[in-house]
Amino acid sequence: MASASSVRVQSGFAATTPRSIVVVLRLEGLAVAAVSAALYARTGASWWLFAALWLAPDLSMLGYLGGACRGARVYNAFHSYLAPGALALSALLLHAHGLLPVALIWTNHIGVDRLLGYGLKYADGFKWTHLGRLGKGEATSPGQESQARPA
Repeated sequence: MASASSVRVQSGFAATTPRSIVVVLRLEGLAVAAVSAALYARTGASWWLFAALWLAPDLSMLGYLGGACRGARVYNAFHSYLAPGALALSALLLHAHGLLPVALIWTNHIGVDRLLGYGLKYADGFKWTHLGRLGKGEATSPGQESQARPA
């Protein structure tokens, strides 16, 4: 069975995201970060808790110790809006007020990541995201060597 990355390369699909779409996705991240921070402030929870838990989703990078494919899956599971959204919904439905601040911190982290260009990862490696390739140099698709542009 062909992997998603080999299908992308074989089909000629460029993994680079058009600039206008990247700008919209980054602005969306800004909006999510701002709204989640404002909602967090309304919960009355401690800002020390916010600071202490803000980097917790990045522990998912430890998944890369099991290889690029497993790392991408674990990272994406913790950097998708689905899990914190489900946690927030559960907190509201179950009247578990202690869970809502955690969900908002998690959502804020993801929004800031998107704003900074850290998107969901492809199995080809940490630098390949749905927002484009991280770092300097350009490549047309995952799996191809990056070539820096001349200055």
